[in-house]
Amino acid sequence: MYKKMGFVVALIALAADLATKWMVLSIIMQPPKVIQISSFFSLNLGFNRGISFGLLSSPHFATPYLLSTFALIVVLFLVTQLWRGTSKIEAIGIGAIVGGATANVIDRLVDGTVTDFLDFQIYSYHWPTFNVPDTAIFSGVVLFIVASIFDNKRSSGQTEPAEN
Repeated sequence: MYKKMGFVVALIALAADLATKWMVLSIIMQPPKVIQISSFFSLNLGFNRGISFGLLSSPHFATPYLLSTFALIVVLFLVTQLWRGTSKIEAIGIGAIVGGATANVIDRLVDGTVTDFLDFQIYSYHWPTFNVPDTAIFSGVVLFIVASIFDNKRSSGQTEPAEN
């Protein structure tokens, strides 16, 4: 029912990644530097060979291809879920995940790494540098979980009346 909405969200996430990455690499980070925006946020160019937060990072030449293959399998599964029909919130969540994952796959296959540039630090706590697709994936997962919880509550609230 909300298939188109999910695909539009995926395209928006992908376009946002391409636009922000182009601006960061071509304009803002020429030459590369750390740009302090506030006391807790900066733009800091980084290249991640692994997945989120640098997990599974490896200099092995096959790593980008293995990670991309896994991500594409997940994307295909989610697209089939979207195609079967989902709620509005699920469609938006799946679209965000699909768009973010696809953007990171493109980055990984073209460059062998994922370009990260959003950097947060609060006092001594430093969050790993990330990018727009990571934000889309995280937001999509949260929406998908919320939709699942509400769907479960709705379906469990529709119980048959007890017989006497």
